[in-house]
Amino acid sequence: MTTDDGRRTMSRAGTGTTSKNWGLLGHEWAVEMLKQHLTRDSVRHAYLFTGPPGLGRRTLALRFAQALNCPNPVAPGEPCGKCKTCQQIERMQYADLAVIQAEKEGGTLKVEQIRALRHSLVLKPYQGKYRVALFLRFQEANPNAANALLKTLEEAPAHVILLLTADTAEQLLPTIPSRCEILRLRPLPVETVETYLKERGAGAASARLLAHISGGRPGYALRLMEDKDTLEFRAKRLDDMNSLLKSNRRERFAYAEKLTDRKNEAKERFRETLLLWLSFWRDVLLRTAGSESPLANVDYTKAVDALAAKLTLPEVRKLVSDAQGAIDKLERNVNARLLAEVTLLDWPKVS
Repeated sequence: MTTDDGRRTMSRAGTGTTSKNWGLLGHEWAVEMLKQHLTRDSVRHAYLFTGPPGLGRRTLALRFAQALNCPNPVAPGEPCGKCKTCQQIERMQYADLAVIQAEKEGGTLKVEQIRALRHSLVLKPYQGKYRVALFLRFQEANPNAANALLKTLEEAPAHVILLLTADTAEQLLPTIPSRCEILRLRPLPVETVETYLKERGAGAASARLLAHISGGRPGYALRLMEDKDTLEFRAKRLDDMNSLLKSNRRERFAYAEKLTDRKNEAKERFRETLLLWLSFWRDVLLRTAGSESPLANVDYTKAVDALAAKLTLPEVRKLVSDAQGAIDKLERNVNARLLAEVTLLDWPKVS
Protein backbone atom coordinates (compact mmCIF):
# COMPACT_ATOMS: atom_id res chain seq x y z
CA MET A 1 0.00 0.00 0.00
CA THR A 2 1.20 3.48 -0.73
CA THR A 3 1.51 4.95 2.74
CA ASP A 4 2.12 8.56 1.99
CA ASP A 5 2.42 10.31 -1.30
CA GLY A 6 3.60 8.50 -4.37
CA ARG A 7 7.30 7.83 -4.01
CA ARG A 8 6.93 5.33 -6.88
CA THR A 9 5.84 8.18 -9.09
CA MET A 10 8.94 10.21 -8.60
CA SER A 11 11.32 7.30 -8.88
CA ARG A 12 9.78 6.61 -12.27
CA ALA A 13 10.23 10.25 -13.11
CA GLY A 14 13.87 9.40 -12.60
CA THR A 15 15.77 8.20 -9.59
CA GLY A 16 18.58 9.96 -11.38
CA THR A 17 18.67 12.93 -9.08
CA THR A 18 21.35 14.45 -11.27
CA SER A 19 18.57 16.29 -13.11
CA LYS A 20 18.11 19.96 -12.29
CA ASN A 21 15.06 19.18 -10.21
CA TRP A 22 16.26 16.11 -8.28
CA GLY A 23 14.16 13.91 -10.56
CA LEU A 24 10.95 15.42 -9.20
CA LEU A 25 7.87 16.41 -11.16
CA GLY A 26 7.14 20.01 -10.18
CA HIS A 27 8.00 21.86 -6.96
CA GLU A 28 11.02 23.51 -8.58
CA TRP A 29 10.95 26.39 -6.10
CA ALA A 30 11.17 23.98 -3.15
CA VAL A 31 14.10 22.08 -4.66
CA GLU A 32 15.91 25.35 -5.35
CA MET A 33 15.36 26.54 -1.76
CA LEU A 34 16.74 23.31 -0.31
CA LYS A 35 19.73 23.43 -2.67
CA GLN A 36 20.52 26.93 -1.49
CA HIS A 37 20.42 25.83 2.13
CA LEU A 38 22.90 23.08 1.26
CA THR A 39 25.28 25.17 -0.82
CA ARG A 40 25.24 28.09 1.61
CA ASP A 41 25.76 25.80 4.62
CA SER A 42 22.55 27.12 6.17
CA VAL A 43 20.62 23.85 6.59
CA ARG A 44 17.86 24.17 9.19
CA HIS A 45 17.49 21.59 11.94
CA ALA A 46 13.85 20.83 10.99
CA TYR A 47 11.67 21.03 7.87
CA LEU A 48 7.93 20.56 7.43
CA PHE A 49 6.61 19.56 3.98
CA THR A 50 2.86 20.13 3.68
CA GLY A 51 0.29 19.42 0.99
CA PRO A 52 -2.31 16.77 0.11
CA PRO A 53 -1.26 13.10 -0.12
CA GLY A 54 0.04 11.96 -3.49
CA LEU A 55 1.76 15.27 -4.17
CA GLY A 56 5.40 14.33 -3.56
CA ARG A 57 6.01 15.37 0.04
CA ARG A 58 7.84 12.20 1.00
CA THR A 59 9.78 12.09 -2.24
CA LEU A 60 11.06 15.63 -1.75
CA ALA A 61 12.07 14.78 1.81
CA LEU A 62 13.98 11.68 0.64
CA ARG A 63 15.73 13.64 -2.11
CA PHE A 64 16.81 16.17 0.49
CA ALA A 65 18.09 13.34 2.70
CA GLN A 66 20.11 12.08 -0.26
CA ALA A 67 21.52 15.54 -0.87
CA LEU A 68 22.46 15.81 2.81
CA ASN A 69 24.38 12.51 2.90
CA CYS A 70 25.48 11.61 -0.65
CA PRO A 71 29.27 10.96 -0.52
CA ASN A 72 29.68 11.63 -4.25
CA PRO A 73 27.59 14.69 -5.18
CA VAL A 74 27.86 15.55 -8.86
CA ALA A 75 27.60 19.24 -7.96
CA PRO A 76 26.91 21.24 -4.81
CA GLY A 77 23.44 20.27 -3.61
CA GLU A 78 23.14 17.56 -6.29
CA PRO A 79 23.19 13.95 -5.00
CA CYS A 80 24.36 11.40 -7.53
CA GLY A 81 21.32 9.16 -7.09
CA LYS A 82 23.42 6.10 -7.96
CA CYS A 83 25.69 5.40 -5.00
CA LYS A 84 24.88 2.93 -2.24
CA THR A 85 23.86 5.74 0.11
CA CYS A 86 21.41 7.30 -2.36
CA GLN A 87 19.92 3.93 -3.25
CA GLN A 88 19.46 2.94 0.40
CA ILE A 89 17.80 6.26 1.21
CA GLU A 90 15.50 5.83 -1.81
CA ARG A 91 14.38 2.49 -0.34
CA MET A 92 14.25 4.01 3.18
CA GLN A 93 16.78 1.44 4.38
CA TYR A 94 19.74 3.69 5.20
CA ALA A 95 21.40 3.30 8.60
CA ASP A 96 21.27 7.04 9.34
CA LEU A 97 17.66 7.44 8.21
CA ALA A 98 14.82 6.71 10.63
CA VAL A 99 11.26 6.66 9.23
CA ILE A 100 8.47 7.14 11.77
CA GLN A 101 4.80 6.86 10.88
CA ALA A 102 1.50 5.42 12.06
CA GLU A 103 1.06 1.73 11.29
CA LYS A 104 -1.48 2.54 8.58
CA GLU A 105 -2.85 5.61 6.86
CA GLY A 106 -5.48 7.18 9.07
CA GLY A 107 -3.96 5.49 12.12
CA THR A 108 -2.18 7.01 15.12
CA LEU A 109 1.49 7.85 15.55
CA LYS A 110 2.22 7.10 19.21
CA VAL A 111 4.45 8.66 21.81
CA GLU A 112 6.38 5.41 22.25
CA GLN A 113 7.64 5.73 18.68
CA ILE A 114 9.02 9.20 19.37
CA ARG A 115 10.63 8.15 22.63
CA ALA A 116 12.32 5.16 20.99
CA LEU A 117 13.76 7.43 18.32
CA ARG A 118 15.14 9.99 20.76
CA HIS A 119 17.55 7.45 22.22
CA SER A 120 19.15 6.84 18.82
CA LEU A 121 19.37 10.49 17.76
CA VAL A 122 21.98 11.29 20.40
CA LEU A 123 24.38 8.89 18.69
CA LYS A 124 26.74 10.12 15.98
CA PRO A 125 25.89 9.11 12.38
CA TYR A 126 27.09 5.66 11.33
CA GLN A 127 27.88 6.50 7.70
CA GLY A 128 26.77 9.93 6.62
CA LYS A 129 27.18 13.51 7.72
CA TYR A 130 23.72 13.69 9.27
CA ARG A 131 21.22 11.49 11.03
CA VAL A 132 17.86 12.14 9.38
CA ALA A 133 14.53 11.42 11.05
CA LEU A 134 11.56 11.39 8.66
CA PHE A 135 8.12 11.69 10.27
CA LEU A 136 5.43 10.79 7.73
CA ARG A 137 1.84 12.07 8.01
CA PHE A 138 2.61 13.77 11.29
CA GLN A 139 -0.97 15.04 11.56
CA GLU A 140 -1.69 11.50 12.76
CA ALA A 141 0.45 11.97 15.88
CA ASN A 142 -1.48 11.87 19.15
CA PRO A 143 -1.01 14.82 21.56
CA ASN A 144 1.59 13.01 23.65
CA ALA A 145 3.63 12.15 20.56
CA ALA A 146 3.44 15.75 19.33
CA ASN A 147 4.69 17.04 22.68
CA ALA A 148 7.49 14.47 22.71
CA LEU A 149 8.63 15.63 19.27
CA LEU A 150 8.51 19.24 20.42
CA LYS A 151 11.12 18.43 23.06
CA THR A 152 13.23 16.74 20.38
CA LEU A 153 12.93 19.82 18.15
CA GLU A 154 14.16 22.01 20.97
CA GLU A 155 17.09 19.77 21.89
CA ALA A 156 18.14 18.16 18.59
CA PRO A 157 21.92 17.64 18.25
CA ALA A 158 23.72 19.46 15.43
CA HIS A 159 24.14 16.23 13.45
CA VAL A 160 20.36 15.59 13.36
CA ILE A 161 17.93 16.83 10.70
CA LEU A 162 14.21 16.33 11.32
CA LEU A 163 11.86 16.12 8.33
CA LEU A 164 8.09 16.10 8.76
CA THR A 165 5.23 15.66 6.29
CA ALA A 166 1.62 16.64 6.96
CA ASP A 167 -1.48 17.66 5.04
CA THR A 168 -1.39 21.17 6.56
CA ALA A 169 0.66 22.96 9.19
CA GLU A 170 -2.56 24.04 10.90
CA GLN A 171 -3.32 20.43 11.87
CA LEU A 172 -0.27 20.30 14.10
CA LEU A 173 0.50 21.59 17.55
CA PRO A 174 1.28 25.28 16.78
CA THR A 175 4.68 25.17 18.44
CA ILE A 176 5.88 22.49 16.01
CA PRO A 177 5.55 24.43 12.71
CA SER A 178 7.01 27.47 14.48
CA ARG A 179 10.25 25.51 14.94
CA CYS A 180 10.41 24.22 11.35
CA GLU A 181 11.15 25.62 7.93
CA ILE A 182 7.78 25.11 6.23
CA LEU A 183 7.53 24.20 2.54
CA ARG A 184 3.90 24.35 1.43
CA LEU A 185 3.63 22.20 -1.68
CA ARG A 186 0.78 22.81 -4.10
CA PRO A 187 -0.97 20.54 -6.62
CA LEU A 188 0.47 20.66 -10.12
CA PRO A 189 -1.45 21.89 -13.17
CA VAL A 190 -3.79 19.16 -14.40
CA GLU A 191 -2.18 19.44 -17.84
CA THR A 192 1.24 18.65 -16.35
CA VAL A 193 -0.03 15.49 -14.70
CA GLU A 194 -1.92 14.53 -17.86
CA THR A 195 1.27 14.77 -19.93
CA TYR A 196 3.15 12.83 -17.26
CA LEU A 197 0.63 9.96 -17.43
CA LYS A 198 0.75 9.86 -21.23
CA GLU A 199 4.52 9.49 -21.03
CA ARG A 200 3.94 6.44 -18.86
CA GLY A 201 1.62 4.76 -21.32
CA ALA A 202 -1.84 6.07 -20.45
CA GLY A 203 -4.22 6.77 -23.33
CA ALA A 204 -5.30 10.35 -23.92
CA ALA A 205 -8.81 9.94 -22.46
CA SER A 206 -7.56 7.96 -19.47
CA ALA A 207 -4.75 10.43 -18.77
CA ARG A 208 -7.18 13.35 -18.84
CA LEU A 209 -9.63 11.63 -16.49
CA LEU A 210 -6.98 10.48 -14.01
CA ALA A 211 -5.25 13.87 -13.99
CA HIS A 212 -8.55 15.53 -13.06
CA ILE A 213 -9.48 12.92 -10.46
CA SER A 214 -6.07 13.29 -8.83
CA GLY A 215 -6.48 17.04 -8.54
CA GLY A 216 -2.95 17.63 -9.80
CA ARG A 217 -1.34 15.01 -7.52
CA PRO A 218 0.94 12.84 -9.67
CA GLY A 219 1.46 10.14 -7.03
CA TYR A 220 -2.26 9.59 -6.63
CA ALA A 221 -2.77 9.75 -10.40
CA LEU A 222 -0.22 6.99 -10.97
CA ARG A 223 -1.78 4.89 -8.24
CA LEU A 224 -5.14 5.17 -10.02
CA MET A 225 -3.50 4.27 -13.32
CA GLU A 226 -1.85 1.15 -11.92
CA ASP A 227 -4.60 -0.03 -9.58
CA LYS A 228 -7.96 -0.74 -11.23
CA ASP A 229 -9.42 -1.74 -7.86
CA THR A 230 -8.97 1.83 -6.61
CA LEU A 231 -10.84 3.21 -9.61
CA GLU A 232 -13.62 0.67 -9.19
CA PHE A 233 -13.88 1.52 -5.48
CA ARG A 234 -14.19 5.21 -6.36
CA ALA A 235 -16.92 4.61 -8.93
CA LYS A 236 -18.86 2.38 -6.53
CA ARG A 237 -18.75 4.92 -3.72
CA LEU A 238 -19.73 7.87 -5.93
CA ASP A 239 -22.58 5.85 -7.46
CA ASP A 240 -23.69 4.90 -3.95
CA MET A 241 -23.64 8.55 -2.99
CA ASN A 242 -25.91 9.60 -5.83
CA SER A 243 -28.31 6.77 -5.02
CA LEU A 244 -28.36 7.68 -1.33
CA LEU A 245 -29.36 11.25 -2.14
CA LYS A 246 -32.64 9.79 -3.44
CA SER A 247 -33.12 7.31 -0.58
CA ASN A 248 -35.16 7.42 2.63
CA ARG A 249 -33.94 7.34 6.23
CA ARG A 250 -34.26 3.57 6.57
CA GLU A 251 -32.08 2.98 3.51
CA ARG A 252 -29.48 5.43 4.75
CA PHE A 253 -29.33 3.77 8.18
CA ALA A 254 -28.86 0.39 6.48
CA TYR A 255 -26.05 1.76 4.31
CA ALA A 256 -24.32 3.34 7.31
CA GLU A 257 -24.37 -0.01 9.09
CA LYS A 258 -22.87 -1.78 6.07
CA LEU A 259 -20.30 0.96 5.52
CA THR A 260 -18.90 0.71 9.04
CA ASP A 261 -19.15 -3.04 9.57
CA ARG A 262 -15.59 -3.96 10.54
CA LYS A 263 -16.01 -7.39 8.97
CA ASN A 264 -16.42 -5.83 5.54
CA GLU A 265 -14.90 -2.36 5.79
CA ALA A 266 -11.77 -1.31 7.65
CA LYS A 267 -11.62 2.17 9.13
CA GLU A 268 -9.23 3.28 6.39
CA ARG A 269 -11.75 2.32 3.70
CA PHE A 270 -14.42 4.40 5.44
CA ARG A 271 -11.97 7.29 5.48
CA GLU A 272 -11.30 6.85 1.75
CA THR A 273 -15.06 6.92 1.17
CA LEU A 274 -15.41 10.17 3.07
CA LEU A 275 -12.56 11.70 1.06
CA LEU A 276 -14.28 10.73 -2.19
CA TRP A 277 -17.56 12.22 -1.05
CA LEU A 278 -15.75 15.39 0.01
CA SER A 279 -14.21 15.75 -3.46
CA PHE A 280 -17.67 15.37 -5.01
CA TRP A 281 -19.24 18.03 -2.77
CA ARG A 282 -16.36 20.36 -3.56
CA ASP A 283 -17.15 19.96 -7.25
CA VAL A 284 -20.81 20.79 -6.54
CA LEU A 285 -19.64 23.84 -4.59
CA LEU A 286 -17.60 25.05 -7.57
CA ARG A 287 -20.59 24.83 -9.88
CA THR A 288 -23.04 26.29 -7.35
CA ALA A 289 -20.72 29.26 -6.91
CA GLY A 290 -20.59 29.72 -10.69
CA SER A 291 -16.92 28.80 -10.99
CA GLU A 292 -15.59 27.56 -14.31
CA SER A 293 -12.65 25.80 -12.66
CA PRO A 294 -12.16 22.20 -13.83
CA LEU A 295 -13.91 19.54 -11.77
CA ALA A 296 -12.02 16.76 -10.03
CA ASN A 297 -14.74 14.24 -10.90
CA VAL A 298 -15.13 15.13 -14.56
CA ASP A 299 -16.83 11.82 -15.32
CA TYR A 300 -19.65 12.84 -12.95
CA THR A 301 -20.18 16.27 -14.48
CA LYS A 302 -23.89 15.66 -15.18
CA ALA A 303 -24.56 14.61 -11.59
CA VAL A 304 -22.59 17.58 -10.25
CA ASP A 305 -24.44 20.06 -12.48
CA ALA A 306 -27.82 18.55 -11.56
CA LEU A 307 -27.15 18.97 -7.84
CA ALA A 308 -25.74 22.46 -8.30
CA ALA A 309 -29.02 23.46 -9.95
CA LYS A 310 -31.10 22.17 -7.03
CA LEU A 311 -29.08 23.21 -3.98
CA THR A 312 -28.27 26.66 -2.64
CA LEU A 313 -24.73 27.90 -2.02
CA PRO A 314 -25.12 27.87 1.81
CA GLU A 315 -26.46 24.30 1.64
CA VAL A 316 -23.49 23.08 -0.38
CA ARG A 317 -20.99 24.93 1.78
CA LYS A 318 -22.43 23.14 4.80
CA LEU A 319 -22.16 19.77 3.03
CA VAL A 320 -18.49 20.42 2.26
CA SER A 321 -17.84 21.53 5.84
CA ASP A 322 -19.67 18.51 7.23
CA ALA A 323 -17.69 16.12 5.04
CA GLN A 324 -14.38 17.62 6.15
CA GLY A 325 -15.56 17.55 9.74
CA ALA A 326 -16.49 13.87 9.45
CA ILE A 327 -12.95 13.03 8.29
CA ASP A 328 -11.46 14.98 11.19
CA LYS A 329 -13.76 13.23 13.68
CA LEU A 330 -12.92 9.80 12.29
CA GLU A 331 -9.24 10.53 12.80
CA ARG A 332 -10.05 11.40 16.42
CA ASN A 333 -11.63 7.94 16.81
CA VAL A 334 -15.25 9.06 17.00
CA ASN A 335 -17.67 6.09 16.74
CA ALA A 336 -17.67 5.26 13.02
CA ARG A 337 -21.23 3.91 12.90
CA LEU A 338 -22.69 7.00 14.55
CA LEU A 339 -20.55 9.25 12.36
CA ALA A 340 -21.79 7.53 9.18
CA GLU A 341 -25.41 7.80 10.28
CA VAL A 342 -25.17 11.51 11.08
CA THR A 343 -23.33 12.21 7.82
CA LEU A 344 -25.90 10.45 5.65
CA LEU A 345 -28.95 11.77 7.49
CA ASP A 346 -27.71 15.34 7.06
CA TRP A 347 -27.59 14.96 3.29
CA PRO A 348 -30.57 16.47 1.44
CA LYS A 349 -33.06 14.23 -0.31
CA VAL A 350 -32.83 15.07 -4.00
CA SER A 351 -35.10 13.39 -6.50
